[in-house]
This record gives sequence, structure tokens and C-alpha cells, in this order.
Amino acid sequence: MNILVVVESLDIEGSSGAKANLALINNLRTAGFGIEVLHYTRKEVILDGISTTAIYEKRRSLFFILSRLEAFLRTRLKLPLNRVVEKQSGFSFTLLNDRNSIISYLKGIKPERFELIITLSQGGSFRPHHALLKLPEWHCKWLAYIHDPYPMRHFPPPYTWTEPGSEKKESFVRQISEKAAFSAFPSKLLLEWMGQFHPQFLNTGVIIPHQIPLQDKKNVKLPDWFNPANFNIIHAGNLLWGRDPVGLIEGFQCFLQNFPEAKQNARLIFIGGKNHYSQLLREVIQKHSEVYVIEERIPYDLVASIQNLSSVNVILEAKSDLSPFLPGKFPHCVAANRPILLLGPPVSESRRLLGSGYPFWEEINRSNKIALLIEQLYDQWKKRSVSKLDRQDLEFYLSYKNLKEVILGLKKYVQ
Repeated sequence: MNILVVVESLDIEGSSGAKANLALINNLRTAGFGIEVLHYTRKEVILDGISTTAIYEKRRSLFFILSRLEAFLRTRLKLPLNRVVEKQSGFSFTLLNDRNSIISYLKGIKPERFELIITLSQGGSFRPHHALLKLPEWHCKWLAYIHDPYPMRHFPPPYTWTEPGSEKKESFVRQISEKAAFSAFPSKLLLEWMGQFHPQFLNTGVIIPHQIPLQDKKNVKLPDWFNPANFNIIHAGNLLWGRDPVGLIEGFQCFLQNFPEAKQNARLIFIGGKNHYSQLLREVIQKHSEVYVIEERIPYDLVASIQNLSSVNVILEAKSDLSPFLPGKFPHCVAANRPILLLGPPVSESRRLLGSGYPFWEEINRSNKIALLIEQLYDQWKKRSVSKLDRQDLEFYLSYKNLKEVILGLKKYVQ
């Protein structure tokens, strides 16, 4: 089965979305499918055993000129015309030019060469999806991957807000639901959530979770601040607004107060770039030497190695009643085979997968309960040195083997 993948970015150091895209593409190849990839990374990317082609920006177009003019007026003259543009058209001149750049390249490809075309995006741009909507000859074999709720007014609290041009964005998603032969979502809850607004997704939708990436065994030099012999609680990833670490920090401090002997070897480590909570974290580390904050960018391979050698990996979600997202780090945490401390809503995709009876879950602001969970994890660590997650069911669910079953299940429907 030959598959064409059109993806926004393959920059593994750029974002969690790009990491998830890469893992999916590589696992498609591992599953035995013939893969060709068109990407808009703006640089050459080489993937082992996969044909990749970078699509370059059209620079001789009206949208390109308008996008540069808008950027000049916004940055130099402080005129926020982007809001006016998006309110009228729904999308920026830059996005529309990028869409047309992708369309131009796809028009040179014969659809009959492929049995399936998959569009992958990241953030809130969905550039490949915009392009496919304009190419009806591909619709009968189009699988549109929807990684997050869209538009932002469909995000659950606390992230809900109405963007400029929200009605146009809503129409865009409705057209995807009606024209793509298949839709895919990384989580069951997200499929159901988006199906409330666009019921056709419930008819065309399949679940393709973020994938466990196949990692080469590399000898990575560990940094001085990480001692694998310690009881290390690791939060790897950006602390976006809403992923409030205060409950975790207070829970960890409460644990140390109750077990002062743990100060010798217990460490709470935050790995990620500067974020909404950076100032708070800087103040914490000045008072508590057991908390480490690593703000500089760390290569993906090194972060993965630290997660694999951790005592506990943390998944932190926003305070809410519901989280339909499957965090991009979830597969990495399962692959690390270490206990996961899940802090988030009572109803979430992570909790659904781990199971309602999973013992190391709590809401993010209940610091006293979090302290008790850390105590239990520390007690396990002392007895065993290394505790394991041991979830072969999740390892299969997030693997290329399950991915292969899902894709082959679509083959009989491709026209």
C-alpha cells in the first residue's frame, strides 16, 4: 500500500507536534507501507528509508507580497492588521500563500500513484488540510488527521476562546469533515469531542494515537545535574499556560517535610524551554535545592534517555473537568517503562488509557494527595531501586503493529 504524507514540519527539535508527526511517519514505514513525504519544514530533512521532499514557499504571488506588507506594518508600525485580515478571511495571508505553495506541488503528482494521502499538521495552522480541500481529485483517498480541537472556541476550559475569523475557521473544519474520506484523531475522547460539533467525524473517524518512536540505542552523555542513582521525578516538556506546576511542587515539598531523609536523593526536575511559569520556577529553585529547572533547549535524544532512566515521569494537564488530548509525551512515558505520575482532570484520554484504577493519578491542585502519591512511589523505589510501568497493552496500542491494523482496515474503503 503506497501512502503519500503531506506534513507541516519534520523538525524534531521544533515542537511536540513535529515529534509526533515523525514518529507516525517512521512507524508507517516500519509497518511495511510504501511512504513518500512532502513537508513544509523550509529545510531539507532526511529520513531513513523514506523519500522526503521539501515544498518551498511561493515568492512570486499576491499573497506573499501581502503577507510581507502585513508583517512590516505589524512589527515596524505596530499596526495589528493581522486581526483585521483574519476576521475577514479567517486566515492570514501567510497561511494562504503556504496553502497555495503546497497545492502547486501536489498538482504535479498523479493521485493514482497512491492509495492513501494523509495530511498532518501542528499547532493551529492545518496548512496541508487547507491545500487538500482545494484538490477534489484526492478526496476519495484523503485521511485528515486532526490533532487538537479546532477552532479554539472548541477547546475545553480553561483554553476556550474565540479567535478572529472563528466562523470561517469553523466552516473550514466542517468542510474537512464532509470532504475527507477518512478522519483520524490521536484520542477516542477527541474524536467524540469534535463529533459533537461535526457529526460526520463520527462516521469517518478512526483513532491513530501518537506513536512510540523506534529509538536507536545511543550512548548519550548525561548532564551533571542528572544522577540516575537518585529518585528522579521528571517533567519533560513545555509548561504551557494552564499546566500549573504549583500543586506538584507543593506536593513534593510536603513529601520532603514528611520524609526529610529523602532530601539526600529525591529530585524534582523540570526540563523544557522558557514558558509561562519560568519566573515562578526560578523563585522555587532559589529556595529549594532539590528542585531543578532546565530552561535551555536539550536535544530530543538526551531528553528521551533521561526519561528512560528516571524514577517517575510526570504528565501534567490543566485544571478542568475534561482533557480530550492525548499528550505528545504519553508514548515516550510508556516507552520509558517507568511509573507515570498523572496530574490532570478526572476525565482525560491519558487516564482512560491508564485505567480509572491506575493508582498514581490526582488532580493538579491537590498537593496533599500528590505528596502521598510521591511517598508511595518513593517507597517503591527504595524497595526495588527501579520500578516499572509494565503496560504491554499500551505498548501495543501505541505501536506500529496497531497502526498497521488501523490503516489496513481503511484499505477496503479506498475508492
